[in-house]
Amino acid sequence: MKVAVASGKGGTGKTMVSASLVSVWRSPVIAMDLDVEEPNLHLFLHPEIKGKRTANMEIPVADESRCSQCGKCAELCQFKAISLMGKIILTYQEMCHGCGGCIAVCPEGALSPGYRELGEILWGRTNYGKFLMGRLRVGEAMSPPLMRQTKIRLTEMTDLNGTDVIIDAPPGVSCPAVNAVMDSDVILLVSEPTPFGLYDMKLAHQAFSQLNKPMAAIINRAGLGTSEMAGYCKSSGLEILAEIPYDRGIAEAYAGGRIIADIDGEFRKLFTGLADKIKSIPEASGRRGVPNG
Repeated sequence: MKVAVASGKGGTGKTMVSASLVSVWRSPVIAMDLDVEEPNLHLFLHPEIKGKRTANMEIPVADESRCSQCGKCAELCQFKAISLMGKIILTYQEMCHGCGGCIAVCPEGALSPGYRELGEILWGRTNYGKFLMGRLRVGEAMSPPLMRQTKIRLTEMTDLNGTDVIIDAPPGVSCPAVNAVMDSDVILLVSEPTPFGLYDMKLAHQAFSQLNKPMAAIINRAGLGTSEMAGYCKSSGLEILAEIPYDRGIAEAYAGGRIIADIDGEFRKLFTGLADKIKSIPEASGRRGVPNG
């Protein structure tokens, strides 16, 4: 089973929920941080990093001496990452999406593969199982290519008998968030009962509904706001699997890098019950197996 923990906006408690779920999961599990722009799951799980590798993306390198100025490469690139200025080929590495199309259409072989660094992929172990994360290079704007390479590493780490995966996804509903949840079996939407939380919950629910995957809600800081969040979830058929109370002890533990499920028996019971509910979702249980890359 592959469980994506997502949110419509940052600061809702998504990483807090991910870490606690990993700590109470009753079967072998990989904790995977796909919030590559700002990964912080490791701050709570404290993994021992066993290995890492640099993630690169293919970009075109031009040889002007072989260029016939046909302009086919510039015509093909919808991202304007390559252009022809007279007899000069200009490439803009930061705009390139690495499709390789310009290299393929060049009749003179004036473009060859080069590489730019996206970031790094790190893996290791925690007290609860395996750990995997991607970390984007400072200044790099393209996170989906790094996320895809991190998923490839996931398939290398996954046991053939079916290891579960808890994914800490990026916040929001843009390309990185969709990329993180698209291969999951279940999507958990973490939000808070405030006007901002409700607005972004609606955005996330509408956006991820297009993927036709089971979704459920987790309300963090329950008791802080109004009942509108519960009303929306009920009217849209979004089951609330757990409500995490608005509690000073949680805030203090979170600030200290502690797992919330370890605070006391009541919170551990809350997250153990949440994990059991997730595993009982029929649509998800029927698709157990090795996660897709």
